[in-house]
Amino acid sequence: MDRRSLAALGLTGIAAAAALATPSLAQESKTMPRVISLNGHGEVRSKPDMAIVNVGVMSQAATAREALTENTKAMQKIFAALQGAGIEGKDIQTSNFSVNPRYQYDQNNQKPPVVVGYDVSNMVSVSVRKLDSLGAVLDTMVSEGSNQINGVGFAIADDEKLRDEARKLAVADAERKAKLYAATMGLTVGQVMSVSEGNFQPPQPVFYGKAVRQDSAGNVPIAEGEQVVAADVNITWEIK
Repeated sequence: MDRRSLAALGLTGIAAAAALATPSLAQESKTMPRVISLNGHGEVRSKPDMAIVNVGVMSQAATAREALTENTKAMQKIFAALQGAGIEGKDIQTSNFSVNPRYQYDQNNQKPPVVVGYDVSNMVSVSVRKLDSLGAVLDTMVSEGSNQINGVGFAIADDEKLRDEARKLAVADAERKAKLYAATMGLTVGQVMSVSEGNFQPPQPVFYGKAVRQDSAGNVPIAEGEQVVAADVNITWEIK
């Protein structure tokens, strides 16, 4: 058999294979289910039961050694005050420590900057698990020498039950939208084909002007507001 005959035979085989495969692919495409995929979102609000505050001391001196010595003494007072306020050691964590030179700059930019002293900063992150004591704790920190308080955040110590409630609301939200879309198109929602959970965001604060707490005269007034615990889900259904 010559080369032309072999080539013709090869083409005939390919055409036959394609003819056999085409009905199979068509049949497979007919049996593929029609689906609808939608996202659901759920939120639950609750009052926080703890606070996280960053407190510390900034010390300045002519030398780094002097600034560090002053800062260490001040921080020892802060630690003692926190312990006296009932804060456990596990709830106190160093968040930042720095030693930096302080420069004096020439107003005419004719001379290079000169080191005139050093700044030492020591910050700790404190978890206050009794919100009723937060105002008093902040007041005590300042009274004991803290000259740096960088923000107060609120949290829910155990939010798993709230997350589960948010999950249920997210599923209900997705189901509602799926039925709405299906009914609008004259279809019905069938069995669930897949479920996936979205990325959780940390609880978001919601503030209210009336939620100001001042446990006793002189203490720092605190507004804790509410926390929003959210969940997102993506569900795919078969539609008929």
